[in-house]
Amino acid sequence: MANVALARVYQQSFESHPYYTVALTNGALNALGDVVAQFTQKVVEQQQDSHPRKQWRYDFPRTLRFFAFGFGMGPVIGRWNLFLEQRFPLRSVGNSAGKVSLRALARRVGADQLFMAPIGLALFVGSMGVMEGRDASHIGQRYQDLYKPAILANWQVWPVAQLINFRFMPLPYRVPFQSTCGVFWTLYLSLLNAKESEVQDRTDSLRRTLK
Repeated sequence: MANVALARVYQQSFESHPYYTVALTNGALNALGDVVAQFTQKVVEQQQDSHPRKQWRYDFPRTLRFFAFGFGMGPVIGRWNLFLEQRFPLRSVGNSAGKVSLRALARRVGADQLFMAPIGLALFVGSMGVMEGRDASHIGQRYQDLYKPAILANWQVWPVAQLINFRFMPLPYRVPFQSTCGVFWTLYLSLLNAKESEVQDRTDSLRRTLK
C-alpha cells in the first residue's frame, strides 16, 4: 500500500514538474549509492585493519557531491529517454498493443550505450574532480586512470538493465528505475573515485615532503 501511495505521489509530481521530479529523484538515489559506498568502505577497512591509524568519519561533502551530480544529470537523462522514445518507437503509431520491434529496442540500447554512457561517465569524472577542487592535471590523470575500466565495466552491466528499462518501464519511471539500479553502479563509481582521490592525495603529500 505504501508503495502504491509513493508511486501515486511521484506520478502527480512528474506530471506537474517533470524535470524537477527526475532531478530530485536521481540526486537522492545517487546520494544513497554513496552512503552505501562509504559504509562499505568502513566495513572493509575494519576487516583489513583491526587497529586503524585514524578514526573513520562519514564524509558528508562527498555525498553532497554525488547528490549534486545526480540532480544535474536527472533532467539530462529524462530528455535523453524522451528522445529515444520518439526516435525509436517500439510500436507503430496508434498501435499501443502491437508487437514490440526488437530492432527498435536494440537501437535504443545501442544508442544509449555508445553515446550517452561515455558522455555521462566523462561528465562524472570531470565534475567530481572539479567539485573536489582538483586542478586540470589531476583531473586529466583521473581520466587516464578511471575512464577505461569504468566504461568497460559499464558495458558489462548496463545493456541488460537498459534493455529491461526501455522494454517494460513507462517513460515517467525510466529515470527512477535507472537510478535505482544505479545505486549499485554509484557504489562502484564512488569506491573507484575515492580510491583515486586517496592515491592523488598521497602522491601530492609525498611531493610536498620531498621539496
